[in-house]
Amino acid sequence: MSFGIWASSRAVELFQNKDPQQAVVDEVIGQLITFLFVPFTVSWKFVAAGFLLFRLFDIWKPYPIDSLQNLPAGIGVCADDILAGVYAGTCLAVLYAVANSY
Repeated sequence: MSFGIWASSRAVELFQNKDPQQAVVDEVIGQLITFLFVPFTVSWKFVAAGFLLFRLFDIWKPYPIDSLQNLPAGIGVCADDILAGVYAGTCLAVLYAVANSY
């Protein structure tokens, strides 16, 4: 994760943008965190659900995700996606638990 923060900080400098679209390492970190909440053997439906849940939280940015973007440089670029991944992973884990409780 520290490599992602370093890379994001470098992208902020290079592109002179607080959250450059060219930097995608933060999105990768968020997606990986999302799938830490379910077993590796989940079906493609849960993979699709995890992807969509992460994108939902990444775009919607409920509290306090939006305020994390104000952290300095690469930390701000990555922190919002890290928390979006935690939110998405939590929702995915609940969906997985409900689906496998019957």
